[in-house]
Amino acid sequence: MKNSLTYNQQPLNGIILAGGRSSRMGSDKGLLLHNGKSFIEKIIQAVEPLVSHLIIVGDNPDYDRFGYKRIGDEFKETGPLAGLYSGLKHSDSQWNLVLSCDVPLISTELLSKLLQADARDSDIIQFTNKGDRLPLVALYHKRCLPVCLELIRSGEKRLLELQEHVKTRSTEVPDQFRSQIRNINTVNDLKSIQHAGKY
Repeated sequence: MKNSLTYNQQPLNGIILAGGRSSRMGSDKGLLLHNGKSFIEKIIQAVEPLVSHLIIVGDNPDYDRFGYKRIGDEFKETGPLAGLYSGLKHSDSQWNLVLSCDVPLISTELLSKLLQADARDSDIIQFTNKGDRLPLVALYHKRCLPVCLELIRSGEKRLLELQEHVKTRSTEVPDQFRSQIRNINTVNDLKSIQHAGKY
């Protein structure tokens, strides 16, 4: 894997939250196809040039075929907060670029803009889309790890709750990239992008 970029003068790792089976899709979203490639392949393609190492968080061994370190969720059925915790725990970098597996239109160019954000006094640096927070297209510092654990043990599952306990900085997605951060959550969402051109 390329080691072409650091963040805040530190090595940067990538973490893709592959999660579990989607009830609305009937299968793992990361393995759905768009333009002949699985969602997770397209996300790997966008993330790989920016990171030193890549971790896939998910219990499905089918993800092993992509050749990257895969870890299972340490806490089952507890949502993306637990996935983030597992990824950060197994990362050897202080800063980590974290994405969900349902943004197959994302590009290296857009993610590079996130890396241009000022990291001073921040634990999370995320994109916003017209003010809406995007916690799964974001940079997370390992300082978030003990806070994640405390929240999980309290029964919390919401990723946005973490932001109430750590320092978060947001940067708006540039207008020309807004289509890239679209989450594909339903069959209709998938159909709507099937004929989209390659970015």
